Order: sequence, then structure tokens, then C-alpha cells
Amino acid sequence: MASQISNSTFPYKRIVIVGTTSSGKSTLANRLADKIQADFIDLDVLHWEPNWAEAPDEIFRERVEKATNSQPALSEAERGWVMAGNYHVVRDIVWSRTQAIIWLDYPFHIVFWRLLTRTIRRVVTKEKLFSGNVENGWMHLKIWSQESLFHWLFKTYWRRKREYPMLFALPENTHLRIIHFKHPKEAESWLKE
Repeated sequence: MASQISNSTFPYKRIVIVGTTSSGKSTLANRLADKIQADFIDLDVLHWEPNWAEAPDEIFRERVEKATNSQPALSEAERGWVMAGNYHVVRDIVWSRTQAIIWLDYPFHIVFWRLLTRTIRRVVTKEKLFSGNVENGWMHLKIWSQESLFHWLFKTYWRRKREYPMLFALPENTHLRIIHFKHPKEAESWLKE
């Protein structure tokens, strides 16, 4: 079992992990949640319906509202949450309730390789994902298609590098503590410490 981080060394109870697809958001969020004894929330789970249908925005927002609804801390023992995800349609809800954001800003070749190996593994093993969905290898090979995660990576990777610093600087986000990792080794070392 992972060692616990005390509240004195890690004061944040509501954390969001952002980054491009396959940067390891869910994996890190799950491990950190375990370490600080918080709930793990994966925005993909709240977003995706069966057959890869996207939840309507109002339903998605309701789910996120419910998952993140936390009153002011009543005691130090109150559980927090660690969330993985970038969905802009719920950013106003999530970031207003967040204390810290961990930005996984890894080199392109690392996230591309992770996406490739993860997709192959999921296709071969028919791993069940959100709402029972299974990855479709042919869909992802069609890089020109909006349905391909490779298309999504090429479309969003450099945009996120430009957008996040601007978003972090907005007046409504000045309360956020930004933790910026540029390589998986940095995140791993930080988590172990």
C-alpha cells in the first residue's frame, strides 16, 4: 500500500490533473488520491455514455456538480478529491472548487508513444472502459477522423501548451496552486517524495 502524505506536507484537498491525451492524468490522479486518502474522479467516466456517445452538456455538468460538490471543510479529516480531465465545458465548475492543478506537460514523443501502446493494449485485450466502451483500433487508425485519439492528440497538443498558461493567469484562477511537470520522471519523483 502507498505511504500516506500528511496534511502538513500536502495541504491540498481538491486537485485537478490536466494534460494532453495519454499524458497519464488518470493514472497519476488515482495514485495521488490513494496517497492522500481522497476520492478519485475521472471526468471521462462522467462524460462518456455507452457506444462512445457523449453525455449532453447539461447532464455532464450535473454529474460534475454532484461529484465536486463540497462544502467548506468541517474538519481536517474531511475527504477531498483528485480529478483527472480537461473538459472545457465543466472547467468553470471544477476550477472554481479546485485548490491545485497539476499540469502534465510532457514532450510530444512521450505522449504519442504512450497513446500508441495504450491503444494497442486496449484493442488487443478488449479492455472495458467508461460505460462499458471498448477501443476500436480501426477508428484510431483513421488519423484524419475526428473520432481518432491520434487526430485529437495532433489537434490539441500544441494548443494546450499555449492555452494553459493563459488560463492559469486569469483573475478567476489566481487562487490555484499550479504544479507543472515537464517529464514523467518529475511527476514520479514528486509523488514518491
